[in-house]
Amino acid sequence: MNNGTKNLGGKRIGIFGKGGSGKSTVTVFLAKALADRGYQVAVLDADSTNFGLAQAFGFRESPRPLLDYFGGMVFQGGQVTCPVEDPFPLPNSEIALNTFSKEYFVQNSAGISYFSCGKICDKGPGAGCDGPMAKIARDATFSSQGQPLATLVDFKAGFEDSARGAITSMDTVIVVADPSRTSVEVAFYMKAMVEQIQAGVLPSTKHMGNPEDIAMAQKVFLQSKIRHTAIIMNKIIGAEMEAYLRSKLKEMELDLAGIVYSDPQIMEQWMKGEELMAGAHKKELAEIVSNLEMLDSKHERAAVAMTK
Repeated sequence: MNNGTKNLGGKRIGIFGKGGSGKSTVTVFLAKALADRGYQVAVLDADSTNFGLAQAFGFRESPRPLLDYFGGMVFQGGQVTCPVEDPFPLPNSEIALNTFSKEYFVQNSAGISYFSCGKICDKGPGAGCDGPMAKIARDATFSSQGQPLATLVDFKAGFEDSARGAITSMDTVIVVADPSRTSVEVAFYMKAMVEQIQAGVLPSTKHMGNPEDIAMAQKVFLQSKIRHTAIIMNKIIGAEMEAYLRSKLKEMELDLAGIVYSDPQIMEQWMKGEELMAGAHKKELAEIVSNLEMLDSKHERAAVAMTK
């Protein structure tokens, strides 16, 4: 265990990327690397359509979804609304593990606590969109014995959840990019979206008729916590591919947090529903954590300088 600076403690890190880029693999590996570093870690599965993340952590079953805890989705008569229609914060979203029901999370021997927002696949025809899961991902925070946890939020593929405003409560946005032009472009546009939010660009509210809803939607974006966007290149094969992608990221002024190299065993573990073993990638992952710590410190210093 590394007892160095724990400046990612209490931070919320959103994991994004195009379908097939390896978001969930990176989420598992990064959670394990943070735990190895000495962080208390929470993982929130916010991918409403993808299954298997719990098993990838070595859990036999997923816990009961937080959607049930918060009262079910509004489309089926529940209490959890879509942030696009109702931007107001989710009540009672501060979750303390030491007093929280064990049916809603599981924890492994490394101390990684796993939660699921919920899946839309079992809700039946006409259940509506998965916006309520995005609201849970935006608002749910986790602590243990009064200490906030380093939290990884594994979002579904694409831009939809970030456009809904779920991105606003993240401290760091990570885009997982596989070796494809599309992945690099997704990273570029995600960075552009983050920069617009940081510049105070307000969300679309023309569908809202209530002035209070409009004011709250604008407040959520104006109070965004996002510090920076970082890229993790995944499934990299060979020095030539790595050099080319590094040059493309540099051209686009994208911060590279690190690289996870291609590993056929990962595909086999996913296929069999086994725990993903990060042993072969520990050096890469430790470097990624160090880079994220440095990026966070850099942006912390910049934020302090701007207030002086």
